Amino acid sequence: MQSPVIHRVTTLDLALQKRPWPFADQRRAEIDAHFAAQQRAKPSLWNGRVLLGRDPVFAGERLSANYFETDFATFLAWRDWGFPDKEIFNGFGMGALLTSDGAFVMGEMGQHTSNPGRIYFPSGTPDLDDIRGDTVDIAGSVLRELEEETGLSPADCRADADWHCVYTGPALAMMQILRVDMPGEALRARLEANLARQDDPELAAIHLVRSRADLNAAMPRFVTAFIETQL
Repeated sequence: MQSPVIHRVTTLDLALQKRPWPFADQRRAEIDAHFAAQQRAKPSLWNGRVLLGRDPVFAGERLSANYFETDFATFLAWRDWGFPDKEIFNGFGMGALLTSDGAFVMGEMGQHTSNPGRIYFPSGTPDLDDIRGDTVDIAGSVLRELEEETGLSPADCRADADWHCVYTGPALAMMQILRVDMPGEALRARLEANLARQDDPELAAIHLVRSRADLNAAMPRFVTAFIETQL
């Protein structure tokens, strides 16, 4: 994985295409066996449909890319086996929650998920719910993931117009700052109360990031790179 590169854009031009993925076809038996093993360890894993990207182009204030549909089992194998197809990337949106007193709010993934213990902004690989005609709606994906993970609705925050795209090769995090008119501790208490009401929450804990010192928590490099440009 290359060092993160951050591009700031205002337009996401993400086209949906029907294209074969040779990796998925050529290694189908291995992929299925890998997913079966993962499911035995974590029965809650579900082999749904997801959208992955290729052909990213940054030009001025625009990001253009093409997306295609595949299954989660193939995505998981591609990720776990070190991204053997270098032309593909996982391009997902992230809602960078920012409180009125300057704290970023992040969630720690539960042990039953495919990313246990990782600390992220609300996010998720796009899926079929994020398709709008022949395009992929990352802005809508961000708001959907925000509500699913935190209980916050679009009315609870104000989205900045631009996107901070952190590109590492196999990962492309499209981050949009979502401003919440509430101090950090109050928002954390609200989100923790929402988690307590869920039978099987995706998140295990809520973290506040106020300074570079807070980045000592174990979080992915693309998130760290983004936050360091904002603090």
